[in-house]
Amino acid sequence: MNELTILISCPDQVGLVTHITRVLAAHQLNIIAMREFVDEANKAFFTRIGCTGDFEDTAKLKEKLLESLPDAAEVNLIAQKEKQIAVLVTKEYHCLAEILIKNQFKTLGANVQCVIGNYEALRDFTEKLGIPYFYVDHNGKNKAEFENELKAIINNFDVDYLVLAKFMRILSADFVRDYAGKIINIHHSFLPAFIGANPYRQAFERGVKIIGATAHFVTDNLDEGPIITQHTSHVDHNFGVKEMVRSGKEVEKKVLLEALELVFEDRVFVSGNKTVVFK
Repeated sequence: MNELTILISCPDQVGLVTHITRVLAAHQLNIIAMREFVDEANKAFFTRIGCTGDFEDTAKLKEKLLESLPDAAEVNLIAQKEKQIAVLVTKEYHCLAEILIKNQFKTLGANVQCVIGNYEALRDFTEKLGIPYFYVDHNGKNKAEFENELKAIINNFDVDYLVLAKFMRILSADFVRDYAGKIINIHHSFLPAFIGANPYRQAFERGVKIIGATAHFVTDNLDEGPIITQHTSHVDHNFGVKEMVRSGKEVEKKVLLEALELVFEDRVFVSGNKTVVFK
């Protein structure tokens, strides 16, 4: 039996679950998991459904689902298929290492097509694990030139997502638009606190008692894209900047890998600047 994940978002109304399940039953699909959420404030309905069955004509199934739903409904039918990703890096290795080790042992839920860095620092490690590494120097180039070189490499691969694993360059609105909804970033702070550079120094100087990390989709508003997941770690007056950085890196790895797992399993809906996450 084949497996199919169905993602539906639409204006809320009475009877939606009945309408949806009736269509699936008519197509001889067996529901093995179903989660729903209603955003009362915005009168919006979201559901993630796991099905098994024979579904050769997915276009017809999608058509019938749309016919049963309110106007402005969005329906995505996703067959079981490993996601393909490209990873962008600068110099820090901790997030890349977690991704590549999981990729090596087939526990990432995706396949790393390539790693692209604006320094050579992580080439040796990447290539030891059999992943192509591409170096794109940002020095002496304007943003458009630099990003065009990135795009030329990325577009050689059929990727579902770009993962910014401590890629310390701000991407232009044009670049983000070209890969809208496909760029995932790990930010070394518990957003919306301490946006931008040097968040651990900002946290130290503010005397905070928790630090954290945030994985989010990238938009053209710096560090303000829809949040996928966040975690924190407790600190105290004994922590200097170095200790905060060390603790923060552990949180960053955890948050990024959790977010990637959720995205790769198609558990995340983007709704405006928020997300609905079915764990």
